[in-house]
Amino acid sequence: MYIKGNILSKWMLPVLLAGLTACENTKQTEFAESPITVSGVTFVERVESKAGKTVIPYQKYVLENGLTLVLHQDKSDPLVHVDMTYHVGSGREDIGKSGFAHFFEHMMFQGSENVADDEHFKIVTESGGTMNGTTNSDRTNYFQTVPASQLEKMLWLEADRMGFLVDAVTQEKFEIQRETVKNERGQSYENRPYGLLRERVAEAMYPVGHPYSWQTIGYIEDLNRVNVNDLKAFFLRWYGPNNATLTIGGDLDVAETLAMVNKYFGSIPRGPEVNMPAKPQFTIDADRYISMEDNVHLPLVYMSYPTVSVRHKDEAALDLLSSILGGGKTSLLYKNLVKNQLAVQASVSHPCAELACTFNLLALPHPASGKTLTDMEKVIRDTLLEFEARGVEDDDLIKAKAEMEAGFIFGLQSVAGKVSQLAANETFKGNPNYIEQDITRYANVTKADVMRVYKKYIKNKHGVIMSIVPKGQKALVAAQDNFTPAARVIPELTVTSDTDLHVRKATDNFDRSLMPVTGANKAVDVPQMWRETFANGIKVLATQSSETPTTSMLIKIPAGHYFEHKDKAGTAALLAAMLNESTTQHSAEDMSKALQKLGSSVSISAGNQYLSVNINALTKHIDATLALVYEKLTKPAFLPSEFDRNKNNAIQGAINGKKDAGYLASNAYRQLLHANNIAATSSNGSEASLANIQLDDIKALYQQQFKAKGSEIILVSDLDKNSVLESLSIFKPLTGEGKSLLLNLPESKAKRGVIYLVNKDNAAQSAIRIGKRSLTQDVTGEYYRAYLMNFPLGGAFNSRINLNLREDKGYTYGARSYFYGDKFSGTFTASAEVRADVTDKSIVEFVTEIKRYAEQGISDEELAFMRNAINQQDALKYETPGRKLGFLAQILEHGLTADFVKERNNIVANISKAEINALAKKHLNLSEMLMVVVGDAKTLKPQLEALGYQVINYEI
Repeated sequence: MYIKGNILSKWMLPVLLAGLTACENTKQTEFAESPITVSGVTFVERVESKAGKTVIPYQKYVLENGLTLVLHQDKSDPLVHVDMTYHVGSGREDIGKSGFAHFFEHMMFQGSENVADDEHFKIVTESGGTMNGTTNSDRTNYFQTVPASQLEKMLWLEADRMGFLVDAVTQEKFEIQRETVKNERGQSYENRPYGLLRERVAEAMYPVGHPYSWQTIGYIEDLNRVNVNDLKAFFLRWYGPNNATLTIGGDLDVAETLAMVNKYFGSIPRGPEVNMPAKPQFTIDADRYISMEDNVHLPLVYMSYPTVSVRHKDEAALDLLSSILGGGKTSLLYKNLVKNQLAVQASVSHPCAELACTFNLLALPHPASGKTLTDMEKVIRDTLLEFEARGVEDDDLIKAKAEMEAGFIFGLQSVAGKVSQLAANETFKGNPNYIEQDITRYANVTKADVMRVYKKYIKNKHGVIMSIVPKGQKALVAAQDNFTPAARVIPELTVTSDTDLHVRKATDNFDRSLMPVTGANKAVDVPQMWRETFANGIKVLATQSSETPTTSMLIKIPAGHYFEHKDKAGTAALLAAMLNESTTQHSAEDMSKALQKLGSSVSISAGNQYLSVNINALTKHIDATLALVYEKLTKPAFLPSEFDRNKNNAIQGAINGKKDAGYLASNAYRQLLHANNIAATSSNGSEASLANIQLDDIKALYQQQFKAKGSEIILVSDLDKNSVLESLSIFKPLTGEGKSLLLNLPESKAKRGVIYLVNKDNAAQSAIRIGKRSLTQDVTGEYYRAYLMNFPLGGAFNSRINLNLREDKGYTYGARSYFYGDKFSGTFTASAEVRADVTDKSIVEFVTEIKRYAEQGISDEELAFMRNAINQQDALKYETPGRKLGFLAQILEHGLTADFVKERNNIVANISKAEINALAKKHLNLSEMLMVVVGDAKTLKPQLEALGYQVINYEI
């Protein structure tokens, strides 16, 4: 639930935007001539839209306690996004107390003085909103997107956890969330292939005690060492209003919002003073070779060099250097390692943070190449020399800058995107309007700059070279380890007691225990859409959205996984990969370069029924982009060398997937629920099925299914209908009709009521799947009603299953249940990744919750919660082009009209408790379900058998 992010997304930074106003078409509400003021709140500045400028309009204020407030009005949708960013991340932690910032992010959702335990998520969800929190090395933020009428309630929630949290943090909550964080570390680091890479590199890169020498997740021993008062002390040090920025964007009234912010936050006392963090300097005087064995299939070499810090004058040029060396099919590393099949993967990145950046080069050798990590390192170093001799080309700068331009504009399609940009700029630069400076930084990068930073930071410089090799194969390392990070010296920790805490108390003239009463949500208009069917049978469904000058498209061609033979599963996925390669007119590199120079993205992927082409482009480049798409779809070269590379890489991916518990669980579960048919196989194929596929199979599927009739185009653009149709006319020459999909997917005869155990030696976590075959998909029938029935069981954060396994027991980072279906089959599934030592206990809790719900049904409170949560989400459903595409695709897929939205709302409002309880009894019969557990079999099997289940060993 808690997603970790970087300090900012580089590719949101714009360049070459002369004459383009990204927010020009947004329905902005103009600010009044004179700034609105409220007693106790100081007006700082106002920035408005200007012709020819890329600006996010806002007003900035500061409260007397130091809280910075940034307001952005956007009336295009009846919603608001609220972001509270605290300028504290893992970089503010002390040695021996790692993980505190992230740990406290968890604690901030556990209730406060006036918000009961687990109520924060419930209140936001019931308001029709979404929420989350993220922590990185430099900041922690909390955010909600809700219908505009719910703004005051969100401000009440945020203020209560800023000013009234400490006394609500109990030892029990502390212990549970400590276990949850341990589960997160197990799931995201220790139980994931290559999961400890960045931790080990950071330990070797930075001096002991440097705040970046540990990861945001922290060390388990540090979390085990401290007590609840240590955590409270961290909060009191860093979570004051004077170290926070509150940014609100959307359909808001400035005067009303100022009054509400001052009411709820104004009385919260100022915290300790916070200065900008120092940037510790360090040097690496020789290459540091380190290595580790891991449960992986492919070895990996990772070369990391220290560079600058975020928004340093050389950052932009280093970003462009990383793009030239490792940014996609036009990069030098792709040419020298991936295209010639020496490596399965190679890339370069330059992630930046407040105190430091690193320049990282990565490669995984292809087993068939016979190349070692030593060879990979040499090719990488030779590639650097090649770059130095080649120099920087005009296209290098054009491509990188065009991609940044497009990335920035697409980032402005949501209120959340704009608020996030304003919040980050204010937090790290004290200026929400830092966009123009960013534009200038990247626009002014020259060829000489790129070569200069290469010579200054990379050429003949020293870094950390990390090898990760399969267990028992230490000889594969790039070079013998020559560096061991100095041991951490943990200072003697004194026990923090209650008397050591200096709690700040607010004095109010109103009752904070009363949650604000909100008015009715504003009516949300379903997007106005138009339809067209071309003479060749292609169906078009589109809507106009004028908020940004962009066009987003989805082309669906009936050529997916279900059209394959099970013995050649993965054919459609390989076809999609081949359509991303060369055409008869252009090489793959030239096609990629042409799209990059336009700032357009085109991705092709295969699902069960359809092959999907996703297109995002600046509208000014849509015709040029569609010309390239048409060429990809109608003139594929199907070169044998490219087929061999994609096939071999897919095989390596399937083999490597077996090291991942989630991959093993999903594949075993799929096989056991289906008989020996195509649905029992992964759409990406297996090692065996991929080996069976020949290039002629790709060509045959293409010739059979790539036809006009049955294909669909869904589009969201700022263009009007006539302009769209003119652009889409390029597809009118397509002809023909593919083979219809006639599919029968019988259930398997796998035994129910038993546990199928898949071994993963010494796994830190176990993956659990519990379920059965169930309903096929519908929009307003029993499938949809079953979704409503499941919502309180496992369909929300506050569901019974998640509250039990995560919040009450601390067994997992997240647990859930859901119905999933298409036209041909469906399933009900409950799942989680749990600590290995509580695998048996977790199954007991899953069974208890499912059985209790099936027998006793939904409570009145849960029914009201479900109704409110689902029927108040409308404001969020259609905000971005991506959401609109999904909505339109659903309509076209099921032959609907927009009225289905009203029908669904009526179902939610009127479905009875009796009907939900009947659905629960019908679909949650545990005797009809089977279980899959992936974990350390030698430990788990006796424990699972002790529960009374038959345990059957199962191999993938």
